[in-house]
Amino acid sequence: MSTKTIAVAMSGGVDSSAVAAMLRAEGHNVVGLTMQLWNQRRLAEHEGMPESVQGRCCSLDDVYDARRVAETIGIPYYVVNQEDRFERDVVRPFVQEYLSGRTPIPCSLCNNHLKFDQLLILAQQIGAELLATGHYARVEFDEVSGRWLLMRPVDVAKDQTYFLFGLTQEQLSKTIFPLGGMMKPEVRELARRHGLALADKPDSQEICFVPGGDYKNFIDAYLAENGEALPDTAGELVTSDGQVIGEHQGIHNFTVGQRKGLGIATGSPLYVLEIKGDQRQVVVGNQEALYSKTLRVHKLNLISVDTLDEPMTVEIKIRHRHQAATATIEMTAQDEAIVTFSDPQRAITPGQAAVFYKDEVVVGGGWIA
Repeated sequence: MSTKTIAVAMSGGVDSSAVAAMLRAEGHNVVGLTMQLWNQRRLAEHEGMPESVQGRCCSLDDVYDARRVAETIGIPYYVVNQEDRFERDVVRPFVQEYLSGRTPIPCSLCNNHLKFDQLLILAQQIGAELLATGHYARVEFDEVSGRWLLMRPVDVAKDQTYFLFGLTQEQLSKTIFPLGGMMKPEVRELARRHGLALADKPDSQEICFVPGGDYKNFIDAYLAENGEALPDTAGELVTSDGQVIGEHQGIHNFTVGQRKGLGIATGSPLYVLEIKGDQRQVVVGNQEALYSKTLRVHKLNLISVDTLDEPMTVEIKIRHRHQAATATIEMTAQDEAIVTFSDPQRAITPGQAAVFYKDEVVVGGGWIA
């Protein structure tokens, strides 16, 4: 790669820090950019909300760490406040999805609406030719199809392509993932060689704006802060044949596949099979009933192909940690498709993403309807 001006999205973690150090050492003009997305202390006064939780990304400590890395390797560094847009495009949809009985993925929304949208715009405004991030993925240009490809990384345990399915051809053409060909231990060693103090910093685990992973308490606190009452979504617990067997306090307390916290005792374990938001019903049944062979996806984004003129057999992940399963996808509208699995899959969950793979290549993906 010839010398370029490259903006690096610096989260304050070891991965993006190693990317910045690597590109700087290669002689590129590197500019560090950090997005300030959420005030971590914002809801701290609400009962049960911890003020500080370890293991979250995008905290003030992370901003400090990113700034220190920039100083260590000698690059300009800027913090960009995107709190309003983050709340509008990620936090509020997260709350609304749960209140409607769906299970959202805020990290994918953040990638689609901020990291590879607003950050790319800013990178171009400051004269950067490319945006680099610490995601474990690869980008290649396919001369045959004339399309940019999103591909799995070498370190399959760190694969983050599931959260990147929304990237467009334009975004992929201006993005690089320098860690795509490396294993995580190599990245930490690279950080040590460049004298980065955070070389052994643990990876972030939590959703950045939900301390402790307690999304129910977060929803209560968020609505209270905004002067909004928690909608009354209490209703009935029913079996798949419509028999009422109990009551619940709100559909946002449940997700498909859930077993604990149903509030009823039966002779055999019951699981959440479906959440009917419009009827405020939570449908429960045995574990076998959790399995299904079909799903619908909408807001489809295709990457390796422009369209699907005929059904395509692919491997599909319906959760980040899901073992990809063989299925056929068939377009039903411009941005909608029907997926049919070869074998039934457990707990297909509306609001999650279905991401399609052909070997190492991401064909595309969409949101489970």
